[in-house]
Amino acid sequence: MATAAPAAAHGVEPGRVVLGARDGWAAGTTGGAAAAPRDVRTVSKRSELAAALAARPGVPKIVYVRGTIEGNVDARDRPMSCDDFADPAYTLPAYLTQYDPATWGKTPVSGPLEEARARSQANQAAQVVLDVGPNTTVVGLRGAKLHGLTLRVTGDNVILRNLRFEDAHDCFPQWDPLDGADGNWNSEYDNLDLVGATHVWVDHNDFGDGDNTGSVEYFGRKYEVHDGLLDIVTGSDLVTVSWNRLHDHDKTMLIGSTDRPDADAGKLRVTVHHNEFTAIGQRAPRVRYGQVHVYNNLYRVPEVASYTYSLGVGVESRIYAEENFFRIPAALPLGALVKYWKGTVLHATGTLVATGHGRPRPVDLLAEYNAANDPDLGPDVGWTPTLVPHLDPAREVPARVTAGAGVSGRG
Repeated sequence: MATAAPAAAHGVEPGRVVLGARDGWAAGTTGGAAAAPRDVRTVSKRSELAAALAARPGVPKIVYVRGTIEGNVDARDRPMSCDDFADPAYTLPAYLTQYDPATWGKTPVSGPLEEARARSQANQAAQVVLDVGPNTTVVGLRGAKLHGLTLRVTGDNVILRNLRFEDAHDCFPQWDPLDGADGNWNSEYDNLDLVGATHVWVDHNDFGDGDNTGSVEYFGRKYEVHDGLLDIVTGSDLVTVSWNRLHDHDKTMLIGSTDRPDADAGKLRVTVHHNEFTAIGQRAPRVRYGQVHVYNNLYRVPEVASYTYSLGVGVESRIYAEENFFRIPAALPLGALVKYWKGTVLHATGTLVATGHGRPRPVDLLAEYNAANDPDLGPDVGWTPTLVPHLDPAREVPARVTAGAGVSGRG
């Protein structure tokens, strides 16, 4: 394992970059910037990454990622397939036979075969989920990729930058007959999870499914092996998500995972700015409880069929959206850009929408939503963002975000 730090870019070593004093809810986050030389590591394998993240808990650390790190491997970094993770009592054909809704009905799945599926899933999780503790910076060097891995941030003061997160897939999705009118397949892993984490900066990353787009259906529903790209849940707080590309995926960014206020009330304060959401289905973001500032983001919707909504107004959410830019098909109703999830208010100003190949025009998202839906949402979210280093006019967002979002070539 190499331990030398990479060359500094513009005079600052990449792992020692910190978040500005006014840049969103996570302003001032330092991560591992104060790491001593012994706590700076460069890794290129899953086993090295796991060891680096676990070393000297709580001590400031910088972890540089080089090349592609594969998550679906054993302790010696040898590739593992879904069959290798499967419990001896589990097979997909047996699962499909057992829980066929034509015979099983609308009862939650249960019994020995479901228990074997859960054990199989736990076998995979033991390898592909890695915890990121406090005072840590993880930075990707040129071309760095985390494939099939979930980073789960559980600590305070964490920075994740310049990483390509790709295809965190679940080998063992669960059938839920009660999810929607016809049931659905649900999977377990996100590319990046913030779970009870605080002061976290997620910056200049790329999130997607890679080549694993999946088109198989069972029981008339897509056999969904992906969950979210970036979820912020379980009382996480003071987070800035900036200059990322999130693309070619359905469930994209969830802020608050339950309607129950157990851990989330008064928390989930998140800033989402200068991100590019392209060819995503929903949750950009979907919010419960939090005061969430959504500004200067670029939304590209290439076609209607796989799109559901962008801004999800959930229970007690307080979304303050401003100066965002949408490029959408002409057939997509403007009222569909927002979806009701038991919330009551939304601030949305300065929005520009370009339909088809047409010129952008100002759109009042709240008015469009209220005209098409009941109940109406109110405009007063009860707060005004102050941690904003610079607010771009929406007309400048496509050029700025297209040029600047995603991973950097430096490092």
